[in-house]
Amino acid sequence: MSDFHPLTSTPADLFQQNLTHHTAQETHFAGRHRAVALVRLAVFVAAGAGIWALLSAGQTAAALGLGFGAYLVFIGLVRWHDAVGYRREHHRLLAQLNRDELARLAGELAGFDPGRRYLDAQHPYAADLDVFGDHSLFQLLNRSTSRLGQDWLAGWLLTPALPAAVLERQQAAAELAPNVAWQQEWQARARHYPRQETDPRQFAGWLRAPDFFAGRGWVLPLLGLLPLLGLAGVALMLTGQGAQWLLLLLPAVALNGAFGQVRARYYEHATTMRDALRAAHDQLAHFEAGTWQSAALQRLHRTLHATGNTAAARLLKRLGNIAGWFSARQNPAVAGLLNTLLLWDLWGIWQLERWKRRVTGGLEPLLEAAAELDALVSLGAFQAANPTFATPDLSAAALTVEATGLGHPLLFGGEGVRNDFQTAGAGQTVIVTGSNMAGKSTFLRTVGLNLVLAQAGAVVAAATFRSGPAQVFTAMRSHDNLAESTSSFYAELKRLRLLLDLTAGEELKIKNSTLKIAGGVVSVAADDADDAETAPASSPNSLATGNSQLTTDNLPVFYLLDEILKGTNSADRHRGARALVFQLRERAASGLISTHDLELAALETDLPAHVRNVSFNSYLNPDGTLRFDYHLTPGVCRSFNASQLMRLMGIDVGEE
Repeated sequence: MSDFHPLTSTPADLFQQNLTHHTAQETHFAGRHRAVALVRLAVFVAAGAGIWALLSAGQTAAALGLGFGAYLVFIGLVRWHDAVGYRREHHRLLAQLNRDELARLAGELAGFDPGRRYLDAQHPYAADLDVFGDHSLFQLLNRSTSRLGQDWLAGWLLTPALPAAVLERQQAAAELAPNVAWQQEWQARARHYPRQETDPRQFAGWLRAPDFFAGRGWVLPLLGLLPLLGLAGVALMLTGQGAQWLLLLLPAVALNGAFGQVRARYYEHATTMRDALRAAHDQLAHFEAGTWQSAALQRLHRTLHATGNTAAARLLKRLGNIAGWFSARQNPAVAGLLNTLLLWDLWGIWQLERWKRRVTGGLEPLLEAAAELDALVSLGAFQAANPTFATPDLSAAALTVEATGLGHPLLFGGEGVRNDFQTAGAGQTVIVTGSNMAGKSTFLRTVGLNLVLAQAGAVVAAATFRSGPAQVFTAMRSHDNLAESTSSFYAELKRLRLLLDLTAGEELKIKNSTLKIAGGVVSVAADDADDAETAPASSPNSLATGNSQLTTDNLPVFYLLDEILKGTNSADRHRGARALVFQLRERAASGLISTHDLELAALETDLPAHVRNVSFNSYLNPDGTLRFDYHLTPGVCRSFNASQLMRLMGIDVGEE
């Protein structure tokens, strides 16, 4: 498959070419798979007929020789058949990956994981900006094939990174983006193993538990002795030596029974993790074979080779094989025979603990490295699919947003209108006025989503984009809560209280849950207390700003407030919104407020150094219909359309 180059091929062209190629290859290998199956059947029938004929002729030695030779040939055919089947499935998976890319380009996101498990209603922006859920940013970006990789990507979308971390991700994504073949090979290798829903961190934690054989050294000699007794018992049985052979099997039966629960636990952990381990092995082998230039990819390459002088892929392959050792228990008859004769499960436990001793740093560094790579592949693939998107320039000046050709990343097929926008420094409020349906809310989400993308290390939907460190905060969708006896107006007030807490440097309070983000991994844990404090994402990076040191714990806030205080009368709404703007101008915060309140726009006169007006306008066509151009215009909106919209819906509002 040829690599993508934006000057010679559009993403849609490339993905369609790949789809055609891999579909044809899938058909080709499907035919070979059927042919090899027929050869296997023919060899089996021919060998059976030949053995029968030789035995009938009294040529026992020749029959045994033919049987042994046929067995070797049959084993070779089985492996050939499996290899052809793997290639058929691999091309099917690659074809599906290109179908997925074409679906994303068309905005057809319904078939992708919405990531609702990462939603928290109290998060600073995730719910309002459609970061997760139906038709969400996560569906657009996520190509991660593992649970941990998805956690890392979600963590990046939920937590703003400082410029040093953003730059590292940008460079890694830029290195991965041109090689679409490599990205899709990474994804396809893991998709061969569908049972990866179990969180591997549980398995890694379990591996840190005390060894089974610690304090049970007496069991080790029995692993060598009892299988010999068991085989001797089988020999006695086959030679018809009465029931004495049973006595030789009883010690193994007793030992298995004594540790039955232990063996069951090891089986459960090993089998649930087998697919995830095999997928990680195949992916890391793919990565380890490459030569990398960007700092992040070189760092991950070093991490994977710092585990006991053995390549991470080999370690994971061995661990996957050991996990597969326990799969014999899936057939109770076979498992009973193997455990009785060979102490099969106990041997597997010994191999697993021997593997643990070879990995000095534990399993977590390998899994986390694979997960970070998984998330970086998502960023690289997103960049490859959107070559017209800009790589953000990183500013050391906090609360800087300078964009040209800014568009909404979740509007597809040329639907979105691009606008220019800029603001810089703290204490700045841009008031966005406009008529109904003119695009105010969409523009706020456009700015917010592109800031989220920029701070995650991804490309953005803009011709140019420059931004500085900021914590995005939104108050756009307020809902009542019957369980908490909370009206939508009171819910909005609570949201604004969070904004004031955040801009005052206080901890962000979250009710009923605690959002924890560490090392790029995000989780939501239940909390019995009425209020819990968020655990801010730790980061080794900080940005010097004057005499202070900016970290992810104290980022200034970039707020996006849509039609605030709409649940009260116009006088209270205006008074409250005006007071909020006055309060925020004195804090480490800037942002946008959309409103229908033209009186609020007068703040540009009262606070000329802090408030600026922009607007979206609608126009009345000669036939009475409305036209929206969705262009951001300096100044206050002067065209409002509620009455005309009601007329178009058949509501008689009289003459103006």
